[in-house]
Amino acid sequence: MRIRHCLAVIGIMCTAVLVAQDKQISLEDIWSGEFRTQGMQALHSMANGKQYSVLNFDRASRNSSIDIYDYKTLEKVETILNSADIADLNGFFDYSFSEDESKILLTTNSKPVFRRSTLGEYYIYDRDDKTVTKLSDDLVQEPTFSPDASKIAYGLNNNLYVKDLESGKVTQITNDGKKNSIINGITDWVYEEEFGFVRAFDWNADSDKIAFIRFDESEVPEFSMDVFGSDLYQTQQVFKYPKAGEKNADVSLHLYDLNSEKLSELKVSKTYNDFYIPRLKWTNDEDVLSAQYMNRHQNELDLWFINAEDNTSKLVLAETDKAYVDVTFDLTFLDDDSFIWTSEKDGYNHIYHYDKSGKLINQVTNGDWEVTNYYGYDEDVNTVYYQSVENGSINRDVYSIKLNGKNKERLSSTDGTNSASFSADFTYFINTHSSAMSPSTYTLNSAKDGKVIKTIIDNKDVVEKLDDYVTSQKEFSTISVNGNDLNMWMIKPANFDPNKEYPLFMYQYSGPGSQQVANRWNGANDYWYQHLAQQGYIVACVDGRGTGLKGRDFKKVTQNELGKYEVEDQIEAAKLLGKRSYIDEDRIGIWGWSYGGFMSSNALFKGNDVFKMAIAVAPVTSWRFYDTIYTERYMTTPQENPSGYDENSPINHVNKLEGDFLLIHGSGDDNVHLQNTMRMIEALVQANKQFDWMIYPDKNHGIYGGNTRLHLYTKMTNFIHETLGDKRELKPEEEKVKSQIKG
Repeated sequence: MRIRHCLAVIGIMCTAVLVAQDKQISLEDIWSGEFRTQGMQALHSMANGKQYSVLNFDRASRNSSIDIYDYKTLEKVETILNSADIADLNGFFDYSFSEDESKILLTTNSKPVFRRSTLGEYYIYDRDDKTVTKLSDDLVQEPTFSPDASKIAYGLNNNLYVKDLESGKVTQITNDGKKNSIINGITDWVYEEEFGFVRAFDWNADSDKIAFIRFDESEVPEFSMDVFGSDLYQTQQVFKYPKAGEKNADVSLHLYDLNSEKLSELKVSKTYNDFYIPRLKWTNDEDVLSAQYMNRHQNELDLWFINAEDNTSKLVLAETDKAYVDVTFDLTFLDDDSFIWTSEKDGYNHIYHYDKSGKLINQVTNGDWEVTNYYGYDEDVNTVYYQSVENGSINRDVYSIKLNGKNKERLSSTDGTNSASFSADFTYFINTHSSAMSPSTYTLNSAKDGKVIKTIIDNKDVVEKLDDYVTSQKEFSTISVNGNDLNMWMIKPANFDPNKEYPLFMYQYSGPGSQQVANRWNGANDYWYQHLAQQGYIVACVDGRGTGLKGRDFKKVTQNELGKYEVEDQIEAAKLLGKRSYIDEDRIGIWGWSYGGFMSSNALFKGNDVFKMAIAVAPVTSWRFYDTIYTERYMTTPQENPSGYDENSPINHVNKLEGDFLLIHGSGDDNVHLQNTMRMIEALVQANKQFDWMIYPDKNHGIYGGNTRLHLYTKMTNFIHETLGDKRELKPEEEKVKSQIKG
């Protein structure tokens, strides 16, 4: 009786394990956040170098707190602030310290403007007297403490303001701001999107001067989008958007002196026509401002030092490139006013050290690999910290090196994607590691030698949860395409049988300098690919020519011809994969989003003998419809390069469509406008080509909110099943020919 009972229990347990391991990843699982990993939100290293702060949120009470932890012990040593203790706060979701950490700016409410910009409600918390003060009754932009924490500057209604935190006095320092005309200190749409910043003003070291960029966009063409909402009549969003070849905003550099209360324009001793100011930053000298000027083609970048006292300027560094020069945030001024700069002038992105006059002291890093992140410089030990792909282009590692380029040391020890957040004194760093096999793990490491001191977060619960599901390994390899060894990953069904043939579904993005084949943990799309593998598909991704982290020449080969070499590589890769015995070459599909949608459309049209279906989400269908800064960086203007624009835009190849095509867009996409899809639809209709399409009302380029993502991926999944899922029965003679070719 006892033996039987034990056997029965064992049987039940075995059955339970088998059932658990057969669990399928559903679309509902993915988009409900079932596999969400834990992270460290709003991590800030305290100035003492011994502690760090994070933002913690209690979902049950809806309270937020800023907690300080000790690096050495990882124990919480203090709660600076808890929203439950302050009557005026219902909670906050972000924070930033003043430079001396005496005050904290709390974000309590925000409203998105574009991708990076928001209008927000802010409060100032004084750590000394424990008081909370509302910054403004208005929703403002980019509030920033002065270095001495006595004032805050911010943008409101296209003007700049300064609030004195002791007296409460607010000074409006510009008065000509006007919607869709003049913007002071906040970037316009195209700068925000393509140069990656919103705050176009900066405090000097003495907190008595503010430099800012002024945008005159009065002559920039307007773009309008219907906002359908829920009212009886729709409204319109109207904003300035310069499309390729059209008028940009006129930019100028200005200075406000808080002592004299005077506003003046800063000029450099060179005449520029049709130019950009993509970066401004004060040097350690309170009177010297650095500003980067770039020509419209973006193949010349000048670094200027401007003396704000006498308005004199000096050209310190001039970079040129046959294609384009990348703009970064890596410029760092050292105590002696020499500076760190990154450049790919030797063919790969590396770190350089210049003296204050712009004379090269030395190239700090060197090799046939790319620096992917610059973390900082520790003057005490004369050491630079950075991230690179020296350990293989699909991996990222953290390194240290002396400023003279010697004694390089790998500080991360596990292959995959490693990134670092250093303590203020560079004693420690928190390393975030993930790979295709392991989720994000946060560890405390010694900056001296990289040794792991303690694990902070390991996300083992996600691994344990996934153990219950049927999953497949992401296999990394290279594939030789058009004379290049391209990085590739592939996901096969868990019950893969090499004697069977499977449909192939390819994903790519392919934009200049991008990377999709990376050794890192799953994003939401990766779980979708696992779901498709469960359904019997092989999913693959190939990074073709034009993508990043393999050097300048590999990345910039697509110059003036976006969509030519990248498409050729995807078509050829699909052909090669289709020859593999386990892939059904009659059932190959491809998809992509944004640039990837541009690519998948082109691949289906130009590779109509290879691809049987494609999905394009929010695609650019002609580069004539996209913005100046991004498009002209790679293509110059349509007036200069009409063939480059037209010969590789999918809208001009719709007559070649033979397979199945699903076109998807959000009507509120301020980035890649719905115009792209509407013009594509019209071209397809006039070519008498049948296709499927879906518009998501008022959704932006990300197409999300509520059930939107679940609906979108359900629609795409169903389309894949309909077009690739049912194998066409081949005639015996076709099957024979096919097997001979593959053999």
